[in-house]
Amino acid sequence: MTIGFIGLGIMGRPMAKNLIKAGHQLVVYDKCAPFDDLVALGAEGAASNKEVAARSELIITMLPNSPHVKEAILGPGGVIEGATQGTIVVDMSSIAPAASQEVGAALAAKGIAFLDAPVSGGEPKAIDGTLAIMVGGDKAIFEKVKLVLEKMGSSVILTGGIGSGNVTKLANQIIVALNIAAVSEALTLVTKAGVKPELVFDAIKGGLAGSTVMNAKVPMILDGNFKPGFRIELHIKDLQNALDTAHDLGVPVPLTAGVMETLQFLKNDGYAAHDHSAIVRYYEQMAKVNVRKE
Repeated sequence: MTIGFIGLGIMGRPMAKNLIKAGHQLVVYDKCAPFDDLVALGAEGAASNKEVAARSELIITMLPNSPHVKEAILGPGGVIEGATQGTIVVDMSSIAPAASQEVGAALAAKGIAFLDAPVSGGEPKAIDGTLAIMVGGDKAIFEKVKLVLEKMGSSVILTGGIGSGNVTKLANQIIVALNIAAVSEALTLVTKAGVKPELVFDAIKGGLAGSTVMNAKVPMILDGNFKPGFRIELHIKDLQNALDTAHDLGVPVPLTAGVMETLQFLKNDGYAAHDHSAIVRYYEQMAKVNVRKE
């Protein structure tokens, strides 16, 4: 099976590399990022989204947000113009569920199958091939591509129809953001109280408060390392999709709204491209203390 891969940024590039390492033939394209390194590994380059689709049986997209996905798939020179009946498109971007449904319906009218399959785990897990992949769409189509997805993720779960993958991702992003905010708030408190935050982390990480988020982000906070695995500006995008979806459904999300304001503060303060563990910087500035290990 020839796989087309569109979107070779901080997440898409390592994901594509893992597919090449697994022995798949890739046709790749990104209108902004160079992809000579992937060609050097054996991929074939293309000049447009349409060309990728025309040369592939399965097309994967990994793009920043809903407008980028709709442009790449449905826009002029897009996937829909090059794909043929029976082609499968898997969008692994994190976008609004309603946008996934719109794209899926447009492709279905042309006889092209579609799955939304956003991921969680950030750049480290994209590199390791251990992403959590949340899929929405037809079960029969899912079964056809599951083995391919498993080359990029350690968990690949079908959660329902088209759009449900992105609903699941919104839930994930709410929980991750609130976890980081809670950890940041707590560690700022203990630091201000004169207790070493690294000892507090060691004391509580094996208890009920422990989490994958805590284990991944607290070491970064303690080292003052905010090199992005997942940028604040991208988490803002995801939480905006969560807020919009929640408002459309009439679901109250006050905690999400609160952490969104924290992220907006940090963006305005110059932290948009930092890792979302930099949420701690908001609390540090308010409390006038730095949460760092000695």
